[in-house]
This record gives sequence, structure tokens and C-alpha cells, in this order.
Amino acid sequence: MFPRLDYLEWISGRPEVALYDLASSDLRGDRDHEPEVVPTPLEGLDDPPRGATLETQIAGEYGVEPEQVLVTAGATMANVVAAATALGLDPDADAPAKQRVLVEDPSYEPLVETPAALGAEVDRFARGDDYRLAVERAEQAIADHTELVTVTNRHNPSGVLSPRETLADLADVVSDADARLLVDEVYAPYVTEPRDGPFGGPTAVGLDDAVVTSSLTKFFGLDDLRVGWLVADREFVERARSVSMHFLGVADTSRALGRRAFHNADHLAERSRTLLAENTELFEAFLADRDDLTGFLAEGSTFAFLEPEHVDADDLAAAAWDEGVLVVPGRFFGDEDRIRVSLGRNPSEVAPALDALGGVLDRVQ
Repeated sequence: MFPRLDYLEWISGRPEVALYDLASSDLRGDRDHEPEVVPTPLEGLDDPPRGATLETQIAGEYGVEPEQVLVTAGATMANVVAAATALGLDPDADAPAKQRVLVEDPSYEPLVETPAALGAEVDRFARGDDYRLAVERAEQAIADHTELVTVTNRHNPSGVLSPRETLADLADVVSDADARLLVDEVYAPYVTEPRDGPFGGPTAVGLDDAVVTSSLTKFFGLDDLRVGWLVADREFVERARSVSMHFLGVADTSRALGRRAFHNADHLAERSRTLLAENTELFEAFLADRDDLTGFLAEGSTFAFLEPEHVDADDLAAAAWDEGVLVVPGRFFGDEDRIRVSLGRNPSEVAPALDALGGVLDRVQ
């Protein structure tokens, strides 16, 4: 029933042993992958007053009621629960013979494979030029019995950020088709200049029939906690809460540290934005010096989807790994001609990592 998640199996264990990690997209800075009882960024910080809950803290960030928030064991679990809920996987649902889910292309593999594992037929719609979110293409691809339309913002793997206005246009199209819009927003806070919205980035929360997922893993670099969430209207969240009983919950220790993280969100965000700004500058300089990589770095992003000009992308990723440089082959996102390069470590580690990747490029072509 459950297909293999090739990307997650491939990446497992590699960042821990890579000499140069250009695959991890979470802003972990100088933290290694050893487990910590209290993650270093949270050491010495104050806890919130007694009575605070993750649900109330998350609701406050998004300007919604706590009943519109479901806390999950990471964003991937939030996406699983969202898909299962949208597909009517509850005891009282009367599902049609074959439900459909529409997912952007290229995309993060679990967003495609999870609905398939849940029994849905998965359709795809292509992103537009430079990976912009093409609402008209999604509209054309919606079919009978489409229950869910799924996108990422920032787009994973290209890093392109869609404004709320574009998300609103897509939400209107999806709602008119009696479907739900799922927006995975784990990368939405990746902006060097904060704007209106939770954590400084745009959100689809509050749009008609929209479901938003995110976590503390990417922007805050707190993957140790496995704290994610889902935000939607009360009815959807109530159904999702019932569905979530079938899946892994969040440990109380993670909840406690998650509350500390949200209580100090401004402090943690300042650290992350400094890392974003410095690594973006390094990435821009690297790309400007290379005429053998086609692609672009979206404004404020630290990851990009790049096409090597004179070597096969898989061969490049393999040659890089042979020299301890970790990049992600684009085939895991549905594009065999590209690699995803991500800068989540400290600039002191990123600079030599980019130099090492440049050296590999020079040698393989």
C-alpha cells in the first residue's frame, strides 16, 4: 500500500557524514546532527507563563482561534493528516469510487506519494516559467473528484515564493471546484526582509478552504523537536484531530521545548535571518562566477534548483558525494536534469562547501 519514499531513504544518514553539506535546507547553522536534550538555540531562554499551549501560541502567530490549530509530529505528519482528512478518511465519510489529488510539478516527493498511499489518484500540474505558481494550469488540471490541490511556498525545490494574492487566486479556483487547497509553508519565512504574515512570510491561512502546514524544523532549525502544525477552519481541524489519532503524536518534552521556542520566536528569527542574509550573499557570488550552472536563486532564498551545463545531474551528484560534497539529485523532485543546492549551515562552513562543489564541477566536465 505504501510506496517507497526514495528521497527520504537516500538522504537518511548522509548529512551526518558529509564533509560539505549542501543538501540540508533547514537553518541549523553550526549545529551538528547529534541529539541534544535541550537544542543549543533554546539553552538559557525563558519559558512562557504557565498555561501557555502550543495551540494558543501558534494561533496567535496566525491570528486564528486555537481550535483551528492541530499540532503534529512535524510538517510531514501534518501533510499526511491533511491529505487523509481531505480524502474523507474518517468513519462517517462517503467517498466516491476514486478520489483525486492534484500536486504541483516538480514537487517534494512525499506530497505526491502519500496521497497515492492513501488510495487517491494523483494528477500533476506544471509550474510556470521560472517555477512561478501557475494558477491557470492548476485550474485546467482539476478533474472530477479532485479533493485536494497541493503546493509548497516557498516552492520546494526551486525556492520561488508566491505572494498571498497568488495563493488567494488559487484558493478561489480550488474552492469553486469543491476541493481543498493544501499549502506547505515550511519555507515561507525564508525572507531576509520580514513582511506581514506569520514569521515574516506570506501565508494562505484564512483563504477559502485552505489548509496550511508548517513546523519548527526549517526556519528555526529545530528538527530535534519534531513539532509541526496544521491550520485550517474549525470543521476541518476537528476532522483532522480525529484522523490524527491514528498517527504518531508529539512527545510532551517536545511540546515543552516548542513552547519555549514560540515564546522566544523573535530572538530565534533574528538568528535565522542573519544566517539567511549571509548565505544568500555567498550563494549569489557563487552563481555569478559559474557559467556551467543554469538556474537562479530566488530573492531571499538559500536553496535553488540548478542545471549543470556539461555533465549529467545524477553523475554530478555522485561525483560530488565521492568527494564528500552532498547535493540532492533533481530526480527526487521529478527533474533528472537538475540538482538542488541548499545552504543551511554557518557561512564559515558554506563558503568552503561551495568551493568544493565548484572544484567538482571543474573536474567532471
